[in-house]
Amino acid sequence: MPSTSDPLTTRLHNAARSARAVVRLHQAGVIDLTRLDLTLRAARNNNVYGPPASMIMAVARRAPDAPALADERGVLTYRELDEQSNALANALLAMGLTAGSVAGVLARDHRGLILAISAAGRAGLRLALMNTGFAKPQFAEVAARENVRAMLHDSEFNDLLDALPSSLPRILTWVDAGHTVPVGASVLDNLIATGNPTLPPPPERPGGFTILTSGTTGLPKGAPRTKVTPLASVQLVDRIPFPRRGTILIASPVFHSTGFSNWVVGTALGNKIVLARRFDPENTLRLLAEHRADMLVAVPTMLQRILQLGPEVIRRYGLTTLKTIAVSGSALSPELAARTQDIFGAVLHNIYGSTEVGIAAVAQPQDLRLAPGTVGRPPLTSQVALFDDQDRRITESHLPGRVFVRSAIPFEGYTDGRHKQVIDGYMTTGDIGHLDAHGLLHIDGRDDDMIVSGGENVYPLEIENLLAERADVQEVAVIGVEDPEFGTRLRAVVVTSPGATPNAEEIKAYVRTNLARYKVPRDIVFVDQLPRNATGKVLRRALRDL
Repeated sequence: MPSTSDPLTTRLHNAARSARAVVRLHQAGVIDLTRLDLTLRAARNNNVYGPPASMIMAVARRAPDAPALADERGVLTYRELDEQSNALANALLAMGLTAGSVAGVLARDHRGLILAISAAGRAGLRLALMNTGFAKPQFAEVAARENVRAMLHDSEFNDLLDALPSSLPRILTWVDAGHTVPVGASVLDNLIATGNPTLPPPPERPGGFTILTSGTTGLPKGAPRTKVTPLASVQLVDRIPFPRRGTILIASPVFHSTGFSNWVVGTALGNKIVLARRFDPENTLRLLAEHRADMLVAVPTMLQRILQLGPEVIRRYGLTTLKTIAVSGSALSPELAARTQDIFGAVLHNIYGSTEVGIAAVAQPQDLRLAPGTVGRPPLTSQVALFDDQDRRITESHLPGRVFVRSAIPFEGYTDGRHKQVIDGYMTTGDIGHLDAHGLLHIDGRDDDMIVSGGENVYPLEIENLLAERADVQEVAVIGVEDPEFGTRLRAVVVTSPGATPNAEEIKAYVRTNLARYKVPRDIVFVDQLPRNATGKVLRRALRDL
């Protein structure tokens, strides 16, 4: 591994990695080295308009009539998506927005969100992708912090807009039946219908975009990206078999990094992207079958809800075309990994990364059979290292350490001015993990989730994975609560499986049989559901308020 103290070796190493990435992108179909004119044009557009807009432009030139997007309103071709993006970009500029200013978008997964993303790049606007799970105070604080100058939003969020200045331009991206358009607001469809469908003049510099972190421990932070190298796509296609000119159903919210990155790569490969505004497990199966989808992108919670339908319901949809399931966004339990492969076959891929570091590792089906729950190995352009509390490199297997990642997607620092710890070019993910004897990475838990109980360090994920193996446990989260004797005691919050009536003492005995005594929860609390954010992550602070 080259050191940053050896600049020449580092440059040579990086050049070699970039060359391998270019070859891999060609093999996957993201670029075509036999048509250097098209490849160079796409690269230039990427530097000016950003990846989302430039990818749509590229496919619209070579396959204009190919389906680009399907939602509740029907299908848009790449030509239609390209021209409507131009029209919206010109309309936004005509409203007085200028290149470099920030526009926010608060929308569920549908064409309005995709058009907003693409149009912002063409207009040179920085787009802040807002979380659909925001409460009004959070929404107002984030919009002010990000310096938002216009808001594109679905009509269901009209009440949140009351928290913003009334002078702020508002564009409705989706109008639900029965909803009225607020006074002074514009409707995206009308702007497109009256806008100029030709590409606006290129901005002096790309606007970029800001994706918010999940905000499981507080107010979501903004992670900006101004320029993203075209090589970044290799982090996904290196270890995940994306279809080419096929169909991808993205159930993960596109406003977050998992859905966003898979949409960009899927679009670069000329796929039809299927979106639904709300997730429903059986409707997802119906859409997969109806569109003969090759790939599903989801968070583990969604996958669990699909499996809860049972094998008979799943088989009813005959998903013979489904070759890839990619999950990310929260921990994939070993039990869920094994059960998914038993039902769907060798199609599951587990993506590990973050908004800040990009894709750190991907587990392929053979990895998940060998070590269910693993996050696999780093793809091309990513490197993973473990460090101890004294910032010393850990290379031994089965020895836990803090997970750090060196990535081709540089993190620019949070929009509030903070940054993450970096060691020799590697950035922390905030997780604790270890490598097994096969060199596969396993995540043991969040560094800030560690619970000190009776002087012992406990990571909840180990207990959660164990309890998830029980047939009577549908979901579980383990937290620490204050205790006068131990300082902190363990509490397991359990959602039982339908029809099951587990006993709290039996659950404790099960943990005691399989793990150390200090890892046995002192409390077992049964609830109807775990509080989760829009990206599927458990809100542990809400559990502590129970």
